[in-house]
Amino acid sequence: MNIVATIQETLDYEIAGIKVIEMIEFAVIFIIAVIIARIARMAVRRRFKEKLSPTTLNNMEKVVYYGIILIGFFIALPKGVSLGGLLVAGGIAGIVIGFASQTVVANLISGLFLMVERPVEIGDSIAVGDVSGVVKDIKVLSTTIRTWDGIYVRIPNEKVFNSNIYNYVAHGARRFEYTIGIRYSDDASKAIDIIKGILAEHPLVLKYPEPDVFVSELGESSVIIAVKIWAPSSHWYSVKKELLWKIKTILEENGIEIPFPQRVIWMAGGEKKEGRGKGKQR
Repeated sequence: MNIVATIQETLDYEIAGIKVIEMIEFAVIFIIAVIIARIARMAVRRRFKEKLSPTTLNNMEKVVYYGIILIGFFIALPKGVSLGGLLVAGGIAGIVIGFASQTVVANLISGLFLMVERPVEIGDSIAVGDVSGVVKDIKVLSTTIRTWDGIYVRIPNEKVFNSNIYNYVAHGARRFEYTIGIRYSDDASKAIDIIKGILAEHPLVLKYPEPDVFVSELGESSVIIAVKIWAPSSHWYSVKKELLWKIKTILEENGIEIPFPQRVIWMAGGEKKEGRGKGKQR
């Protein structure tokens, strides 16, 4: 009986007006809420993984997870605790913390705006300031980008929100261009037709917007042909690497060559000499 009485007395003991038993109940209910929140987050991930974009799914998981925890927190509050007083105390603490950590608050607000506005999503290829790469995660306080060199960079959301964001995959197509020089003695119209034929045969060169091939400049030692091509944003880089060398090779097969730089020099005595840049003499 003494043991039972001692246990009962311990459980009824009050700390700051709250009984020990109420503290234990609060801890148990809160832990259960966390476990339920994790299970619910996993269920949401499995249910909507194939139906939602990674960014939307990530935001939905966070709302479900923290929403359940918040509900569990209020359910677990001891009866003797005044919710109004708790909110007032929380408000005062929030003001103090806000003044003490303005940068954190700015990042938090910027993160919320990014999640609502959604200028970027997880998996997008972007550039923010001097950092470019693939978005790997968007959190409340920061955004993580994996650069093209495989380096992970964490950028505060305030900087992301206040910077110019270049999203390379937001549009389904992306344009790239070449400038190709041919000799003045070559037929520019023939070269343009050959290049257009190469582009027409490539399966990833878009028909609309259609490629644009034209003489853009008469250079010092060559006729400059501009080639502007649209390709799917997800494949544009591989297409760009492939086509340039292919165009060069097929032009040479048809007798159209890229010239070496040339200079005409007049000597003081009136003698005229022609010179070329480094390379094979023709």
